[in-house]
Amino acid sequence: MAEPTANTTPRPAGAQGGRPQQRGGRRDDRRNGADAEPKQFEELVINIDRVARVVKGGRRFRFKALVVVGDRKNKVGVGVSKGQDVQTAIAKATDVAKKNMITIPIEGDTIPHDVELKVSGAQVLIKPAAPGTGIIAGGVVRSIIGVTGIRNMLSKSLGSTNKVNIAYATIDALKALVPRDEWLSAPKKKAAPKKAAVKEEAK
Repeated sequence: MAEPTANTTPRPAGAQGGRPQQRGGRRDDRRNGADAEPKQFEELVINIDRVARVVKGGRRFRFKALVVVGDRKNKVGVGVSKGQDVQTAIAKATDVAKKNMITIPIEGDTIPHDVELKVSGAQVLIKPAAPGTGIIAGGVVRSIIGVTGIRNMLSKSLGSTNKVNIAYATIDALKALVPRDEWLSAPKKKAAPKKAAVKEEAK
């Protein structure tokens, strides 16, 4: 009587019970596809503070986030919001910044003219600079200008060192910029001659 022979058929690599594992590959593909999508705006957290509110049972601690959002071109926005934890505060501040974005008039790689503006105790001065100068700024002003398309600019922060007020003063200064075409001293474009006058001269 012949003895039963064992099944010596080789199993595929990475298989359990004769079934290939394909699920892990699908998850990795989904994850890689999600990471490949480019972001439209760049988000930067400038500052996070822990704030307290006194209630009947004691103190209630929360977090306040200051976030700037920009598209590396001519749009930028600043948002401030509070949350029970850091991630919630950052997410809410980012939404506020995206809702309050402004458009900056840019001349080449710099701003069209200088502006000095004050918000509360913070005073910010921004000035155009020659090509190759870079962004001469520090702290909050540099963080905000860094997410825009401005590459050459001079700035000075005066007065208060409150980061929220400096951020709002910087945004208001950028909002106050006037494009070169709208200046009162800008040269006016000459109007083209009318077609009727040209025909009469030809006759």
